[in-house]
Amino acid sequence: MNEIYRVIGMSKQNFHQVMDRMLLQQMEKEQLLIIIRQVRKDHPKMSCRDLYRLVRPQFMGRDRFEAFCFEEGFMVELKKNFRRTTNSLGVTRFPNLIQGLELTGVNHVWVSDITYYEMNNRFYYLTFIMDLYSRKIIGYSESVSLLTADTTIPALNMAIRARKGQDLAGMIFHSDGGGQYYCKEFLKITGHYGMLNSMCETVFENPHAERLNRTIKNNYLYPYGPENRIELRTMLKKAVEMYNLQKPHRSLKGLSPVNFENLSELLTENQLINKRKKEAKKEKVTNNNFECTIN
Repeated sequence: MNEIYRVIGMSKQNFHQVMDRMLLQQMEKEQLLIIIRQVRKDHPKMSCRDLYRLVRPQFMGRDRFEAFCFEEGFMVELKKNFRRTTNSLGVTRFPNLIQGLELTGVNHVWVSDITYYEMNNRFYYLTFIMDLYSRKIIGYSESVSLLTADTTIPALNMAIRARKGQDLAGMIFHSDGGGQYYCKEFLKITGHYGMLNSMCETVFENPHAERLNRTIKNNYLYPYGPENRIELRTMLKKAVEMYNLQKPHRSLKGLSPVNFENLSELLTENQLINKRKKEAKKEKVTNNNFECTIN
């Protein structure tokens, strides 16, 4: 390897720094694709230049953005575009672990997605993490960039704090294929807690996260009407609280996520108590039989 570094005229440290930057750019491009698809779905006729004015990616200028849109087929209206970018950097991909899976309780599966919120002709990015069993939002973040440090990592750290003291080993973290979900900083956290990473091939394999995005934006944020970033943060917190504490869910038999989790926890405790009672009763019968045999 040292001979290779010498031939290309670059030190080992510089080589790895360049590779890290290339990987970061690739991850940002993949998440940018997902955001562009969302915007195009809401604004089918919007030009790529207007897309740039709205999205304003910090890592890409206008000309590069328009060239990127051209390469990905966004210069013309597309009904669907789920094609992935070609990746020669060895980016990690994870299989879909939740397809056909029967949920057994909280912390079995967390689902996550990144969406955008448009305000004052500018985009803000919202990241949500939801416990799929209870539909409770356990982590979220708001940012002006698509960097992992501003999106998925703050949301994941919030979710971990919300489940403080609970065993997360073996818990499935399911997401789309955006770069923020497979970068090494994010995987370092999921690996530390023993989480299993899962990814979908298309948006159809992450429908609950997609539905959550629409609910928070259309049912709460747009009606609230924040006018600046401070108000957005305040109203996003309120939206999450209203969703978790008060919104009834048909899939939860009309309960809110918090009430459903509380009820599930109570039922689990009662099941444990009943199990202990049965075991104690069985042990008592066994001991009585043993005493009768001795007599």
